[in-house]
Amino acid sequence: MSEANEQFRDSINTVDDDGKRKWVYPKKPVGRFYEYRKYVSYFLLVFLFASPFIKINGNQFLLFNVLERKFNIFGFPFWPQDFYLFVLSMIIGVVFITLFTVAFGRIFCGWICPQTIFMEMVFRRIEYAIEGDRNKQKKLDKAPWNKEKIKKKGTKWLIFAVISFLIANIFLAYLIGSDQLIQYIKDKPGEHVGTFVALLIFTGIFYFIFAWFREQVCIIACPYGRLQGVLLDNKSIVVAYDHKRGEAENGRKKFRKNEDRKALGYGDCIDCNQCVDVCPTGIDIRNGTQLECVNCTACIDACDLVMERVNLPKGLIRYASEENIEEKKKFRFTPRLKAYTAVLTVLVGILVSLLFLRSSVEASVLRLPGQLYEQKDNGNVSNVFTYKFVNKTSEKIGDIRVELLSHDGTVKLVKDKNELIIPSKGMAEGTLFVEIPRALIESNKNEIKIGIYSGDELIDKTEVNFMGPRSFRD
Repeated sequence: MSEANEQFRDSINTVDDDGKRKWVYPKKPVGRFYEYRKYVSYFLLVFLFASPFIKINGNQFLLFNVLERKFNIFGFPFWPQDFYLFVLSMIIGVVFITLFTVAFGRIFCGWICPQTIFMEMVFRRIEYAIEGDRNKQKKLDKAPWNKEKIKKKGTKWLIFAVISFLIANIFLAYLIGSDQLIQYIKDKPGEHVGTFVALLIFTGIFYFIFAWFREQVCIIACPYGRLQGVLLDNKSIVVAYDHKRGEAENGRKKFRKNEDRKALGYGDCIDCNQCVDVCPTGIDIRNGTQLECVNCTACIDACDLVMERVNLPKGLIRYASEENIEEKKKFRFTPRLKAYTAVLTVLVGILVSLLFLRSSVEASVLRLPGQLYEQKDNGNVSNVFTYKFVNKTSEKIGDIRVELLSHDGTVKLVKDKNELIIPSKGMAEGTLFVEIPRALIESNKNEIKIGIYSGDELIDKTEVNFMGPRSFRD
């Protein structure tokens, strides 16, 4: 393209020359890719709304309770002690998205992103049902505020508000847990004013995004589009316009029956503008890859439908790489993709290994601050420690006893007459004394190993420093 033709890249398409918002009225998509996207979207919507209410071994399927630092991933509970696993999972997610972006462009945005799914498959479809398609929406917006407009706009906004409130409740279920949410619903709003106010704030945010901000989230707020400039290359598969076929020697031309376009030097693009009308971000895909493009495939369906009507081959707009269009080369697994795949494989392997090595009980034993050792009359040396035993399972663990694994000695728990029990998804904490014969103490600091048993089963072990008098061997 010439420098003049590249001027469209100097500003985003949804802002005019005066800096004002240009409202996008996308035409309702029709076609095979749109059908596929509906299936994927409905599956993900069901998954999103059902996950907080699915329990596995008593654990919520997905939970991200930041306030209480409790996380459930696919039914497995994670505590603050497991935060490194959560961070590793997030890193894997970033690498996975990066890998797919390098290979297939912004496909995540068009097919999986919650913003796109809710906007295009929920709110936009409601808008089509109430206000009609592109031209009817434009006509309605330009019309004066008569009875029909008030009725249609009011109905749409009310439904948008209800759905936004529902989304906010589901969002809250992920944060505080579905059981807690159900209890809040049963109680009066006045009993949980803070939570209810937060719920209304999130409802307002979701309503603002889907009723007004819309595609601006993808264009302005989301950094993913700008990452494409770093991640994409001429081998990446993206939604692309085949300019070689579409423009030919003399460019585009409106369709005329019984005209030999090839003989006249015109490309297959008949300049119908359907690919522009159907785009949810209002771009012209014929200008090439742009940050506003979310790879939603709406332009592919629109173009294929037109090509079918004028008896030209489909695929003028398709999933393809720049290399494929320019040089007819097929997709190759490049060294760059191999490197990302290798990193992803290693990270997944590490995560799986750590998950298998992860114990169901996390034991933490620390010296009581400010306390020195005590020498007993029987010659033993005693240290006092605090302990915290975290139960990561949904069942209580009883018959707890603590023993020394590295030295001969005794461990005494400070507790009441009842046996020590670690509650389900809870924690037991307290104080314990460790006594070791003076003859076994080699220096003023000794590393000892402590085992935590439930009955005869060793459920966890930990190491701690044991203070003692200096040995004559020091």
